[in-house]
Amino acid sequence: MEYFVQQLVNGLTLGSIYGLIAIGYTMVYGIIGMVNFAHGDIFMLGGFAALIVYLILVGLFGGVPVALALFVMILIAMLMTGLWNWVIEKLAYRPLRGSFRLAPLITAIGMSIALSNFVQVTQGPRNKPVPPLVSSVYDIFGIAISLKQIIIVLVTAVLLTIFWYIVNHTPLGRAQRATEQDRKMAALLGIDVDKTISITFVMGAALAAVAGTMYLMYYGVIVFTDGFTPGVKAFTAAVLGGIGSLPGAVLGGLMIGLIESLWSAYFTIDYKDVATFSILAIVLIFKPSGILGRPEVEKV
Repeated sequence: MEYFVQQLVNGLTLGSIYGLIAIGYTMVYGIIGMVNFAHGDIFMLGGFAALIVYLILVGLFGGVPVALALFVMILIAMLMTGLWNWVIEKLAYRPLRGSFRLAPLITAIGMSIALSNFVQVTQGPRNKPVPPLVSSVYDIFGIAISLKQIIIVLVTAVLLTIFWYIVNHTPLGRAQRATEQDRKMAALLGIDVDKTISITFVMGAALAAVAGTMYLMYYGVIVFTDGFTPGVKAFTAAVLGGIGSLPGAVLGGLMIGLIESLWSAYFTIDYKDVATFSILAIVLIFKPSGILGRPEVEKV
């Protein structure tokens, strides 16, 4: 029983990281109906930005308090990835907004490859380790729960609450929901659609940066290829939970994290991805819009 609960804790931690990335996917898709496949590489850029900030802090000031270091790492990573995603949306996606549906998708895949190769060239192809930032471990009824696991789950819960409130109870959120429903009518009513979409991209990138920092803190290493697999799994989480739903994105991430953790614990680890995508297919057969998704209503 203790082993099972231990795997639940591990799965919730991993799923929280997936959920943070998945929120970015679901926000962009909800606003403009586009799957931003470069979002996983934005997550990877956030991790590298946090690593560089940490190395600079240690090089300049030596022993920096961990809490302060994490705060500065997250803040600067959010600013850098937000700027990256704003530039990407403005230069790569906005000119194609009125074109046929495959053009933005192809551009997003190309942007993903470009970002991955850019990091490979500038930072090198090898793994980039970082010393353990948080090493405290607590024994609770025989279950080993590390402080970094607690931080990751709490950060995910707090950010989900904040962004859910922004989307549902602020003028920006109303503009985003109006743009989601009908961009032309939103523009006629005085909403700056381009600005709203750009802000949404920046918000998604900020969440990806936090996820990248948490990933770096949790695993202690990052490499330029780390954007692909977590990005695909986070997109899967968004679809599983109901793409367009913020709680659904986090729920989907938690489910995928739990599936991976429990499957790896009780079966062979080689087939954990097969199990994840098989369960996704089964869920979508019976609930095509995802667990918390709403059926799409066709406009006439």
